[in-house]
Parts: sequence; C-alpha cells; structure tokens
Amino acid sequence: MSEATRQPELSGNDTSRIHPRGGRVAAHAGAILARLGGGRLASLPVTLRFWDGSELPALTDRDPAGVLHVRREAIGDLLREPNQLGLARAYVSGALEFDGNLELLLGERRRLREGLPISLADPLAAAAHGVAAAGPSSIRVGAPPATEARPRGRLHSPARDRRAVRHHYDVSNAFYRLLLGPSLVYSCAYFATPDDDLEIAQERKLELICRKLRLAPDERLLDIGCGWGSLIIHAARRYGVRAVGITLSEPQAELARERIREAGLSDRCQVRVADYREIDDGPYDKVASVGMYEHVGTDKLNVYGETVARLLRPGGLVLNHGISRLHSTPAGSKSFITRFVFPDGDLPPLANVAAALQDAGLETRDVESLREHYVPTLRRWLANLEEARDTAIAEIGPERERIWRLYLTASAVGFEDADITVYQVLAARCGAPHGLPLGRPAFIAADVPIGA
Repeated sequence: MSEATRQPELSGNDTSRIHPRGGRVAAHAGAILARLGGGRLASLPVTLRFWDGSELPALTDRDPAGVLHVRREAIGDLLREPNQLGLARAYVSGALEFDGNLELLLGERRRLREGLPISLADPLAAAAHGVAAAGPSSIRVGAPPATEARPRGRLHSPARDRRAVRHHYDVSNAFYRLLLGPSLVYSCAYFATPDDDLEIAQERKLELICRKLRLAPDERLLDIGCGWGSLIIHAARRYGVRAVGITLSEPQAELARERIREAGLSDRCQVRVADYREIDDGPYDKVASVGMYEHVGTDKLNVYGETVARLLRPGGLVLNHGISRLHSTPAGSKSFITRFVFPDGDLPPLANVAAALQDAGLETRDVESLREHYVPTLRRWLANLEEARDTAIAEIGPERERIWRLYLTASAVGFEDADITVYQVLAARCGAPHGLPLGRPAFIAADVPIGA
C-alpha cells in the first residue's frame, strides 16, 4: 500500500464530488476517499455497492466499468491486509463481487498510476478504514480462501518447486481441456491474423518451435515442462524425433501418456515426472522449454542454463519460450499472482535470461517477441471459460473459477499494455557447428504447410 494511503492527506477536504446513496456505510467510505490525494480518489471507475444497500456511484468521464458489490467480510480482509493480498482474498472468497467489464476495470490502473503512486487496492483499503469507523459491527474477519498457496521450505528447492507447480497444474485435466481447447497447449498461440482459430494458431506455434530447432528424424528432443505432451506429439509425428517430456505434475503426465498412446507414438515419446535438475540421460540433440522457466526463479537462472547446457550436445539447439517483465515490477509475496496463481513464480527480464544462457556456454542466435500474440490467446481462453462457466465451477469450484477469470483478464491487460511480454530465445551450445542457415527467412522456412 502506498505511503499516500497509509498516511492520508487530510487537507484535501472536498467532498462535493461524492454523493453517497442510501445507508451510512457508503457515507463513511466516501468521506475518507474524499480526503485522500486532494480528492482524486473520489473519481471511482466503478459503483461501490455495500451490504446495507448504500452505494458510492461511479464518478468518471468514461463509461463506468460496472458495480463492485462489497460484503461485510471484505472490510476485514482489507483491514488485515491493506494491499493486493487483502483485495485478492476478498475477491476470491466472493466478499467482493464484480458485475461489469473486468478488463475495463483493470485498465483503470493506468489512470491511477499516472495520477498517484497507488494501485487499485489502495482506494478500496482506504474505504475499508472509513467503513470501520462505523463501528465494530462493520467488520467481519474470515479465514483466508482455501485456494491460497502457502509454500513451505527453501525457495526453489526441488521439493518446494514441486508443491508450487502442482498448486497450479494439479487442478483438473477436465478443466484445462475446457479452458485451452483440444490442443491442450498452455502458452501463447502464433497468429497469422487476429481472426485465426485458436487450434490453428496453436499448431502454428508448435510448428514454429520445431522449425526453429531444425528438428530431424531420430534426433533426441527434450521438452522441459512438457505439459500435456502437445509439443512432443507434434514433433514426433511431423519430424520423426525421439522425444522425452518432463513435468512435475502427475495428472499432466498421465494425460500426456494417454494422448501419446492414442496418437500411436509410444515408441517415440515418453513422459517422466521429474525436476529438470534430475535429468541425467543426455546428451540431447535439441531442447525445448516452453512456459517453464518462469518457475525457475531469478537466483536459479544460472543453474537452469548450466543444466540445459549439460544436457545438450555441442552444436545442439535450445529454444526457451517464456514470459518476461518489461515495465511491471516483480510480484511480491503478497500479490494475487503469487498467492493464488503461480506460487514462487518469477518473470526475469530478457537480459537476465540471455546472460544465464551465455554464462553456461550457450550462444543466443535468435530472439522473437510474441507479445501481441498472447492477447488474442488469452481472450480466446476467456471466451472458452465464459462459455462453460457453470461446468468450470462444478469441476474446480467457485474460488478457482474466479481466480482464473481474474488471472487471464489481468494477463491480457498486462500484455496489451506492454507491462509484460513473451520471448522465444534460440541458443546453440558452443563447441561444434550449429547448422543454422545464414538468412532468417530460410531459418523458419519449411515445405510442409501449417495445418497439413
């Protein structure tokens, strides 16, 4: 929470712009908002509707984002944790329920950042302090949501990493099928046009990875963080490689093995439940790591780079596909993404990734930003979730459905605003010729059309 909210400036006492309706809860909340930051926090992009029926109407020169229903329990959450964690707990538990355009609401953080050094949580936490002035009956403190992660043990030890990864991926294979579609690819697709079908765009992304790696028949491919096996199935079927995929999620591995059997590729693909640091059957000709290094941690990037180099033959290629920070700050221990989505996750800047690979003897050969591709990917996942929302709630529960809805929407806004991005980094292990062509167009060219 910002200093401006912890120690409100009481001289800005213009309450003329706030017009609470109904009972006293809104009046108490409005009074303190009017006194913060010279009254600038009074310009709410949403209507706040409290449990007693009173409300603070939206006050904005743009279309209001919607109505935020504030239940009594939300006040306790925001008083106990007057920051993003308190806001997240209230939202996940249902003590805060939003009815409106969530993407529009999250986009308002740009206005808040420009006007004051605050976050979306700050005005709500401030309002909670105002409501608390109405008396103890306004406060009701509940237990944190059951879906909140609390990792134990040494940060990024194999045991803790297993628990952190399984918190996210051991939710339900049926849910991930619903969310991601038949491709079961949980990373950004590669669009030729904004109207592309998601499945075609995901196949195009898998094909792009294979072409960049210059896969050839009978080469050994290691997929670090293989998910449900989509890449190794595509690579074995299209390019005839012998592929090993690793994951820390047993349910993922079970479904990946089932899909491999259905594809008739059991003689070419295998999936292991293992930490990347445990693999010792190199060398591999090629290594792919798609959407996995975000779980490694900045302090372990050197270990990650050294492990990849150890597993790769001289002249072999590795493709690292992962999300990086651009203008956003690292997620703290009390952020929504850390407590409810990706425990211990990290988004190191591109420079850190390239340095770790270089220090391990891996020469960066190509970098491509796919930032614009993630926005339509996320919106298609959101559309899948919305279309089958009742089924999703029955499968994973209302808390997790709210978590995924907020996480996907906030991610779409973050990629669109260039707070975060995603890169594909292709590197070659030094010590032998890498075999890459001189020209980049030829570098990804192939005779087989995507979708064939």
